[in-house]
Amino acid sequence: MKPVAFEDLARLPLVAFYESSFRKATGVTLKVVPPDAGGHRPAAQGTENLFCAILASTPTTCGPCQQTEERACRNAANKRTTQQLYCHAGMTVLAVPVILDTRHIATLLSGQIFRREPTERDFNLILKSFDGDLPPDWVKKLRKAYFDTPVLTAERFQAAVQLVEVFAQYLSDSANRLAIAGSDEDPEVVARAKEFVRTHAEETITLTQVVQHVHVSRFYFCKLFKKATGVTLTEYITRVRIEKAKTLLNDRSRRISEVVFASGFGSVPQFNSVFKRHVGLAPTEYRATLLSQLPVPTLKPQRLMGA
Repeated sequence: MKPVAFEDLARLPLVAFYESSFRKATGVTLKVVPPDAGGHRPAAQGTENLFCAILASTPTTCGPCQQTEERACRNAANKRTTQQLYCHAGMTVLAVPVILDTRHIATLLSGQIFRREPTERDFNLILKSFDGDLPPDWVKKLRKAYFDTPVLTAERFQAAVQLVEVFAQYLSDSANRLAIAGSDEDPEVVARAKEFVRTHAEETITLTQVVQHVHVSRFYFCKLFKKATGVTLTEYITRVRIEKAKTLLNDRSRRISEVVFASGFGSVPQFNSVFKRHVGLAPTEYRATLLSQLPVPTLKPQRLMGA
């Protein structure tokens, strides 16, 4: 189970789909960027705010924009929480970290929006910050882009933040599933061991059981499994059980104690400790986060045809 890298997430088809859908639905840009995005402008051409793209094409004016984005990404990485910063043009930049275990593996960069309607005075103040005479055509183009920038009310902006945070959690869960999933490159012994663990995760699993299942010696198996996955069998079992517990926590009717034993943990204290170490939240906090993001659907009785 080799560490999941940013490139592994970036290759997921859902990433490009969500970036595009988010922009179409909200009018706000979204880009998944590497954890070390500093030093290069993270937003890709064609996905960022047009006003910001015009400034970025001019070396003398792109510095402050890049610094704000870098600072937002850096703060998100260091504090492991959502960051909202204002750029020199009065726009809000949003950075949400994607965390796998204790590793920061990506950042969702969004924003570049106004929180109130911009004015001519605001735009003129920005123009005054430029040195020298500005070409009239360039100013006209910049003004249009400036006033075409999305303006989100507090309620709409908070909804956008929640959507980005939900996607960050989804990417974290996807990274964990990538880490524990079988691979075509796995040796047959390792692939069979992984399948055995995933099938019996809720039961007591010992090294003896696994090596008997795959018909190799303990020494050979441990060496091969660690080389192929990067973790021990015990660590792999824990990761599989954590993933199962996260799925079970989505079921609001299940008590935490039910989730504990259904996912293969021996006691509630052990489960709480291991879950928080891997996920960064206690199980109750993780469930509360899910509940705050996903409303309970209301099902209305349907009339049967002919009734």
